[in-house]
Amino acid sequence: MTRYAVLLRGINVGRNRRIAMADLRELLTGAGYANVATLLQSGNAVLDTDQSAAELGPALERLIEERFGFPVGVILRSQDELARIVALNPLKSVATDGSRYFVSFAGVEGSGAIPEVDSADQCVVDGAETYLWCPDGMRDSPLIKALTKVKNPPPSTIRNWNTVEKLLTLMS
Repeated sequence: MTRYAVLLRGINVGRNRRIAMADLRELLTGAGYANVATLLQSGNAVLDTDQSAAELGPALERLIEERFGFPVGVILRSQDELARIVALNPLKSVATDGSRYFVSFAGVEGSGAIPEVDSADQCVVDGAETYLWCPDGMRDSPLIKALTKVKNPPPSTIRNWNTVEKLLTLMS
């Protein structure tokens, strides 16, 4: 069996697209996934399965849409992949606040060109992950604003570093 982090895209933001984590746990457990746990309200779950990532992602997307009535993108990382992401930590020398240090998890490698911005923000792309240091926070980040204007970005979801580390701990 493989242990996966399941990162749901765009749920529990505002009043729409709400999924209670207790309902998500019940759904995943009822579908036969093992050792299911959730973290926070931002759409983070971990589970064990014999399915490959290529099978699991679409299966979870169908399951969630059938149960909750709206489509939700799913990004997966195995425990080994998430451990590698945390170990790499390419901005550790500057990222001093885990709530302002982010990882963007894309559904495919090569997330495209990163726009240049004149700010203290920094980023490093590694495969399907983009590490983002936004010392003044995400809301006022020139880098985040520039990234939202990129044409045809790959499906992705962002978690702060504190959440990434908690997910890895939950997987252990």
